[in-house]
Amino acid sequence: MEPTPSKKLAPIIVAGASGYLGQHILHELKDRGIPFKALVRNPEKLKIKLKAEQIIKAEATQAESLKGVMDGASMIISSLGITRQKDGLSYWDVDYQANVNLLKEAEAAGLQKFVYVSVFNAHLLKGIQIIEAKEAFVKELQQSSISSQVIRPTGYFSDMADFLQMAAKGKVYLFGDGHCKLNPIHGADLAEFIVNSLSSKAEELNVGGPDLLSQNEIAALALDAYYKELKIVHLPDGLRKLIIASLKLFTSAKFYGPYEFFLSAMALHHAAPRFGHRRLYQFFQEEVNEARKENDADH
Repeated sequence: MEPTPSKKLAPIIVAGASGYLGQHILHELKDRGIPFKALVRNPEKLKIKLKAEQIIKAEATQAESLKGVMDGASMIISSLGITRQKDGLSYWDVDYQANVNLLKEAEAAGLQKFVYVSVFNAHLLKGIQIIEAKEAFVKELQQSSISSQVIRPTGYFSDMADFLQMAAKGKVYLFGDGHCKLNPIHGADLAEFIVNSLSSKAEELNVGGPDLLSQNEIAALALDAYYKELKIVHLPDGLRKLIIASLKLFTSAKFYGPYEFFLSAMALHHAAPRFGHRRLYQFFQEEVNEARKENDADH
């Protein structure tokens, strides 16, 4: 039988495939019938059923484990990075060096394109560890002989979980007046945007979700998802800066890194071109319903 056109195509490598965004990218490629291979350290973390030949087990922080794994592939999409440092690895080990290792192997394999997912407004977040590591890799990528594309999302719906955690206790705390706006995007919508953009020649693309909301509005949505009264406490912005300084002074980089990024990012407006149809209030409701189901099951 003559193979379908999609099966004639060389596969796309997805690095960071077991992560939040990576899993959505796998689903998007699978739904479209686009050949792909998932590059993961631990295949057991994959939540999508794949054939053995679709899985590449490798440790991107160890360059030797990547030798030859991209041969015959067409391009690579990397969302590889760490939110919370673990296993003794730093942002420079993963967000920078692991991606450099991927890039060198992609060059050796003659891939057509390297798509990398970084952060929106990175130029306004200089000095933040995770941003410095990511943007150092972006520079390496832009100097490569491979065609490259940097995707810059405003933030994921999953990043808004802190609002929900506070809302569950009946009160949301914000630094400043809460007027800073952002349009976070669902991982599935971002995956669709990334796959849509594979044929684009744009070197950088900014993207956010369909709803541009102030922090006050996000807090209200989170409280409403728990059927709580509207209780938002506005703390002095100077306290935010003091917390960052204290964490950097009294804790290790491994601990304060995620807080440094989150607290710094929340002091900025993050409004990118809108894309997608999934709404934040729906995501909050789904998360709350899921939490209630798990709580009921435990009892």
